Amino acid sequence: MTNTTTAPPAPPAPAGRTSGWIRTPHARPDASARLVCFPHAGGAANAFTALSAALPEDIELLAVQYPGRQDRRAEPCAEDISELAAGVAAALASRSDRPLFLLGHSMGALVAFETARLLEEHGRVARLFVSAARPPAQDWEEPDLTLVGDEELVAGLRRLGGIPEPLLRDPETVAEVLRLLRADHRALLRHRCPEGTAAVAAPVTVLLAAADPKNSLEQMADWALHTTGGQDLVTLSGGHFSLVERPGESGPILTHHVRADLARAEQVPAPADAPAQEPLADLVREILLDGLEGRAPKLSTDLTTLEAAAREVMSPDAYAYVAGTAGSGATARAGREAFDRVRLVPRMLRGTRRTDTSVTLFGQRLPVPVLLAPLAAQQVAHPEGEAATARAAAAAGVPMVLSTFASRTLEEVAEEAGDGPRWFQLYLPSDRAVGESLVRRAEASGYSAIVVTVDATHLGFRSAELDRGYSPFLRGTGIANFTADPAFRASLPAGADATATVLRWAQISTDPTLTWADLAWLRRLTRLPLLVKGILHPDDARLALEHGADGLVVSTHGGRQLDGGVPALEALPGVRAAVGPDVPVLLDSGIRTGSDVVKALALGADAVLYGRPYVYGLALDGRRGVEHVLRCLLTDLGLALALTGCASLADVGPGLLFPREPVGANGTYPLARTTSNAPGSSGTPENGERR
Repeated sequence: MTNTTTAPPAPPAPAGRTSGWIRTPHARPDASARLVCFPHAGGAANAFTALSAALPEDIELLAVQYPGRQDRRAEPCAEDISELAAGVAAALASRSDRPLFLLGHSMGALVAFETARLLEEHGRVARLFVSAARPPAQDWEEPDLTLVGDEELVAGLRRLGGIPEPLLRDPETVAEVLRLLRADHRALLRHRCPEGTAAVAAPVTVLLAAADPKNSLEQMADWALHTTGGQDLVTLSGGHFSLVERPGESGPILTHHVRADLARAEQVPAPADAPAQEPLADLVREILLDGLEGRAPKLSTDLTTLEAAAREVMSPDAYAYVAGTAGSGATARAGREAFDRVRLVPRMLRGTRRTDTSVTLFGQRLPVPVLLAPLAAQQVAHPEGEAATARAAAAAGVPMVLSTFASRTLEEVAEEAGDGPRWFQLYLPSDRAVGESLVRRAEASGYSAIVVTVDATHLGFRSAELDRGYSPFLRGTGIANFTADPAFRASLPAGADATATVLRWAQISTDPTLTWADLAWLRRLTRLPLLVKGILHPDDARLALEHGADGLVVSTHGGRQLDGGVPALEALPGVRAAVGPDVPVLLDSGIRTGSDVVKALALGADAVLYGRPYVYGLALDGRRGVEHVLRCLLTDLGLALALTGCASLADVGPGLLFPREPVGANGTYPLARTTSNAPGSSGTPENGERR
């Protein structure tokens, strides 16, 4: 494809074709938005049937049917991209009652782009998704397929995938595919884009498969030149046709973007009973179908085994830092044993085909009750560190809590996270000017809450690190937020070298003299929601609220601080009782599985922080490793809710827990007396509202 400085005017829609352009695999008359999908060269509307099924009820998928194929075979194929765009734009004119999102795959991305340009004359495009496609102003380096033999074309199709091998052995099917492919490529080769001037106002999300043999990350960058609404990039696993072959992965990503855009625009909200994502069996189905093709997951789906696998690829120093615990490790062991002691009692026949995992914290609705815990110095696990974690978290809709001691600056991580929700964890420095600067930077970078950690004013006695004499911070990893901070830099002596910088960081990075008065000072400093992390005693929970905290995180710091401490899960009920039902309380430390999350919620948590497993995923496979961990955890959580008879988090309460005391004479479980645990009931103590 070549470029010129002018673009031909779009022709009017071909007469009589308006009604034939759109297919609706799954009609959803009450949907809040429509996702219009444009197939690849040689493709048809049915390419998107599985993706349509993977989307939730509040998003209706409309699949474009180009002329010349299937039920439109009697019509001539389009001569150019503009003709296709004009036809689709005319067909969508009657469907503008709800926000339109356009998604084009491969050649379909160009058709979607040109359609968006036409529709934006009337302001009707919310976002453009482009998959496996170079930007319109680039030369796609496509050959003239009229000069390429059938065998060579079929070999190319095998390389890209997307067509099952039995079909490629069927002469009639191959002949039809090659006919359409050559016709669509003629339209593709005729396409001209005014270089540097053709743009849409809608934001553009680029979907790039990690193993796509046809497209690269570098080629995708120039999509930013074709939008004034901003661009982000999401990496999918798999090859060129990953978008449609792995709907369990692509569906939640599309859903997250669509719902986030609707919320920002204050358009029609998603139904209250619609799930934020629909994990349930999607991942299970995807893995089992891959198994039919001889493909197994790169990483284990048993998240409890990732530590051992990560140990094989991490340096001994890095593993000691990430996995290490205080003293004998008693607190960490007790934390896991506490979860093992709690047993769930599932309820049957509750009609839980769907589960709503969403939760509202501090006025922000989150798709799942899971946040990524703040883990410092993530570059010790993978070179991309927190940047990879931020991209994975944003793709899953899971908020990331960024550590003060990150190996990437909070501004860099915010840019990687894009529109993804994020909180900032603060170790309050002894230099208050630096502390104030960190808070101001977090506010300016879109972090929506401050989590101040209070259980690490002294470093725990961590034998694994001490035995190796290792600290990432003293080697310059994990202090990026300080070296980039103007207040910190102003405190350095003139001409300070790397050693002097690290020594200054060590001098002021934490404050062992902290008191509750310092929390009150921090409360006056910012209007962001303020959570205190590291609370285990009910009296401390009350004191935190008295000094300005908006929420609490019950945590043992993953067992890294005090050896022999009470497990966070066992401390949770006391903290909840001390602060009442209306204060957001999160649980950190020991969470490994979806059932663990349900147990924490049943004992009074509103949400959980999830820690080490995602860093092990990061070590094993970078961003894709983190995404794998999150997909497994969220799928497990959705299934755990469904299997316990919970349609939403509101149904989770003490009634799910098997008692440690005998069943009463009346046949009831003692722990279940505070809740009905019926669908539609709160399932939580007292007022039952899940914030």
